[in-house]
Amino acid sequence: MVKKKLVFFCLAAVMVGMSSCSSSKNVAVLADIDGEWDIIEINGTAVVPTPGQTYPYIGFNKSTGRIHGNAGCNRLMGAFDVNAKSGTIDLGQMGTTRMMCPDMASEQNVLNALAQVKHYTKLGEGTIGLCGKSLKRPILILKKKVPDMNIADLNGKWKIVEAGGIAVSDSLENQPFLELKVAEKKLHGNAGCNIINGGFQTEDGNAGTISFPQLISTMMACPDMEVESRVLKALNDTRSLGRLQENRVGFYDADNTLVMVLVAF
Repeated sequence: MVKKKLVFFCLAAVMVGMSSCSSSKNVAVLADIDGEWDIIEINGTAVVPTPGQTYPYIGFNKSTGRIHGNAGCNRLMGAFDVNAKSGTIDLGQMGTTRMMCPDMASEQNVLNALAQVKHYTKLGEGTIGLCGKSLKRPILILKKKVPDMNIADLNGKWKIVEAGGIAVSDSLENQPFLELKVAEKKLHGNAGCNIINGGFQTEDGNAGTISFPQLISTMMACPDMEVESRVLKALNDTRSLGRLQENRVGFYDADNTLVMVLVAF
């Protein structure tokens, strides 16, 4: 069943890719590209993420003119002219982080394609095309990204089962946990020894972001502070969240590295 869905998705992407950026019925305005988009096709070839990874994506914020995303390994960042003529956009000045990953060829393919973009157009429901100067077939096809988890989903009490890439033992006297009150943007919990309290922040226009800039804790000393150190560092590094298998939630740092895993009590 999974294979059938994948084949159908790829065929749909190819059919969408046959559209032209110059079609009068596909006229697009700035609001049409606002938000986050998965990059599903480049130069007529469907993007197939490597196992364990998701589609590269790009996000546009029409209010600030800022761009963010991920090319497959490194984060994307940049800006675009919100006052440009409708349907035109220049992505030639994008910046990235500098991590090395096993598959850098796919990322370079994404970056090369983005550097050629001069126009955008609507292709279908939840799908847009990014085109070059020629206004022929789109260089990239983007599909509206549906956040796999919203901040509201975090409301409640969560057991910390992994921090800093290391599993947290169930035998601890004080099991690390977080309790989030989303409506109040407040956090309470235990890092393994000390009680922690504070709030959290999200980034407007960037779904799935979260950070904990103002946490405070009690100052007790315990025989083993190693787990607590990892928990506090992970929370300090957290910039985004995502749903994992088995109803777990992951927190990620600025480089999209998994730094904490939570499971609901």
